[in-house]
Amino acid sequence: MSGGPAHLLTTLFMAAAAMGYPSRRSATDLDATPRTTITFDELSGVRRFKAHTLNYSTLLLEDDRGILYVGARGAIFALNSSDVADGSHHTIHWEASPEKQMDCLQKGKNNKTECFNHVRFLQRLNSTHLYACGTYAFHPLCAAIDANRFVLPSHFEEGKEKCPYDPARGYTGLIVDGGLYTATRYEFRSLPDIRRNLHQRPLKTEESPLHWLNDAEFVTSVLVRESKDSPVGDDDKIYYFFMERAGEETTSFFDKSQVARVARVARVCKSDVGGKKILQRKWTSFMKARLVCYIPYYEVLRSVCSLDGGSWASTVFYAAFTLSAQWRTMEASAVCRYNISAVQHAFEGPYMEYQDWARKWSRYDGAVPEPRPGSCITDHSRRKGYNSSQDLPNSVLDFVKLHPLMFEEVKPAGGEPLLVKKNVAYSQLAVDRVQALDGHSYDVLFMGTGDGWIHKAVVVNSGIHIVEEVQVFRDLQPLESLVISHIQRSLYVGAASGIVQVPLASCARYTSCYDCILARDPYCAWDGRECRAITTTDSTGLVQDIQSGNKGCRSGFGRVRVPAGSLLWKNRTVLQGDDVLLPCDQRSNLARAVWLLNGSEVLGTGQDRLRVGVDGLLVTDTLPQHSGEYRCYGEEQGLRTLLATYSLTVLPELPRSPTAAPSPHAASQATNDMKVAYISAIVTLVVLCTVLSTILLYMSCLEKRKGKYVLGEPRPASVELQTVSANCLRKGHREEEEEELTYPDGCLRIIPGEAPTAATSPVKEMPAAMPPLPPPLPAELTNGVGALPNVLRKMNGNSYMLLQQQEEPLASPLYNASFTEELSKILEKRKHTQLVEKLDESSV
Repeated sequence: MSGGPAHLLTTLFMAAAAMGYPSRRSATDLDATPRTTITFDELSGVRRFKAHTLNYSTLLLEDDRGILYVGARGAIFALNSSDVADGSHHTIHWEASPEKQMDCLQKGKNNKTECFNHVRFLQRLNSTHLYACGTYAFHPLCAAIDANRFVLPSHFEEGKEKCPYDPARGYTGLIVDGGLYTATRYEFRSLPDIRRNLHQRPLKTEESPLHWLNDAEFVTSVLVRESKDSPVGDDDKIYYFFMERAGEETTSFFDKSQVARVARVARVCKSDVGGKKILQRKWTSFMKARLVCYIPYYEVLRSVCSLDGGSWASTVFYAAFTLSAQWRTMEASAVCRYNISAVQHAFEGPYMEYQDWARKWSRYDGAVPEPRPGSCITDHSRRKGYNSSQDLPNSVLDFVKLHPLMFEEVKPAGGEPLLVKKNVAYSQLAVDRVQALDGHSYDVLFMGTGDGWIHKAVVVNSGIHIVEEVQVFRDLQPLESLVISHIQRSLYVGAASGIVQVPLASCARYTSCYDCILARDPYCAWDGRECRAITTTDSTGLVQDIQSGNKGCRSGFGRVRVPAGSLLWKNRTVLQGDDVLLPCDQRSNLARAVWLLNGSEVLGTGQDRLRVGVDGLLVTDTLPQHSGEYRCYGEEQGLRTLLATYSLTVLPELPRSPTAAPSPHAASQATNDMKVAYISAIVTLVVLCTVLSTILLYMSCLEKRKGKYVLGEPRPASVELQTVSANCLRKGHREEEEEELTYPDGCLRIIPGEAPTAATSPVKEMPAAMPPLPPPLPAELTNGVGALPNVLRKMNGNSYMLLQQQEEPLASPLYNASFTEELSKILEKRKHTQLVEKLDESSV
């Protein structure tokens, strides 16, 4: 495919529409741009924890106790959740024994990544103990840890039924009412499995005659308390989200489609105890359904988070998908929202059946036994005498064994994704629900990327507004865990290199009313003097606008407003014909630069020698009429904010004095004198070269006869005559360098002596060919600005433009060569001798 990321996204949308997923919005509408960008060096209020280990990926927050437990490689930490960096943490060292590490190495595993004890599971077991499991160098172990003493017990439990052997294997686990619910591939040659342990009725998934799970990679699991206030006496359920390999499936929208790997959601009932004769110690309530988001068959499930809003019936799931490896030409992520009702609808619909003769799954239209296979025990079942799963008839259990897959797919709310972001791979999600000043509740998503950034977004209606993107790690690394603390108003981030505690909001970053309102941050509001965090105790006099982000400031809608604090006027003084750049820093990536010259808007189309770019206004070949007052505004959501003010003065060229003008005869005479001087200099140089050549020839003859030069006193034999370029001087390794004829960087040293042989003579390399200039940047990625030479920094869809002048060609693939050449010629032609003694300090 060709045409750039925008073209590819459009192609995906067209393919989705053709397959039955029409979208009401275009790819551009869904590809939201983060409003502000905060780089690593601009962070404030961030706290970090790092010890002498790696992989801080397993987090357990106990908000009411003020403790953040962290499972890492060979260690478990108990951190102060109010400040993870205060040094008051406690540590449990849990390294794999040398014997197990040696056994791991003998199995051919990596001694730098795999042969350690990676803590994969960490949950509260009861009021006094935690429960932890680790890979323990491919020999999983589990332990019940006294939370008060925070030390390892003397006895460990076998972990092969509870924890994966491989630290890279997909895994999820929950402790629900004393039962351990886990899902992974537990042993080297075992099949993926969903199991329950620490329970009087251990259960697992069925393996024959159909594998209920087909090479599954698990992402997460979620408990939904559906028994609470249930009018039908329903049971609590555990939902599992995973990817698995699938064969040919025929569903309601896709016929005869070959599916490689698909996203699934499965569920089991908490009170399931297995069958009496059939499905003994196996789930009787296992069902799974297809989870779709954007483009079927091309999506990989990366992360899922849930939010119940106070009742299980309002539960929503947010899922992040990335494109599969088949789309190597681009990187993109999609975020979809699913209601619990959509999941229930799929599990209450028709079943699928595997046809051996056709080797494919198809819809089952036959009779369904009672009570409904795969459902939990309800009041309706109890009235018919089915008080537990062991009371179910054999016909129901046989049907469950052969029909684990549902026909209906779980579709996202609204039938389309909330967000499709190009050039980003989301690896983790966390969600919070915030009560705004308008009385509505808004879901705030924290989306961790694969290169150490967090995108903070608010869900508004059927779309997403990305408030900001924050670089929390300087080094590129995927964010592996995100946990939200409401008490500390913090987000905890787990990654390979450490733990980061980030404030949920940095309201002080917004310095004006409009900046605070335009951010549309549900955590922040304007109080008349500053942008501050909203508290539940006092919200009087606060202003906020999440829906549109442009109402509430005193100056009203659409009017120009000057931020608090007067802007300093900057003077620019140039000579007529010179070029000048007036910088204007746009703090918002969504703002458009608007320039006014003496009150009239500058169109910036290149006419009148004025060009508007992201970094400012470029005035070329200045004329006296360009003098005046320049004001730069940031226009966003119909609002304008003054950002910079300049007073530009263009001085006319000083006229030449008539008496000083040379006559044509004098000019001709001066030219002739110059020619005579050049000829004389050339003759003198030729004579000098001849004399020097004669002297050198004579000295060479003496050297051949005597073996050394004799000029007055003999010089020491250890002294050598050598010529080194000034750019090649290096420090250290002097003795080693004297043995070679060339420096590593290609600088040549000339050492007198016998002529070098062909093997040792340096060979002059041909210069590398100049690489061809890259194609121009697509218009949709340049915000319509193509006039200025630009170097765009790829930062999660964000771009900055920098005006540069340099002798060497820019290496950026987004370099606009044509205008740079034009600008360089203009500036070279405009060079003047300084005619004004004391110009302004900012003069060009």
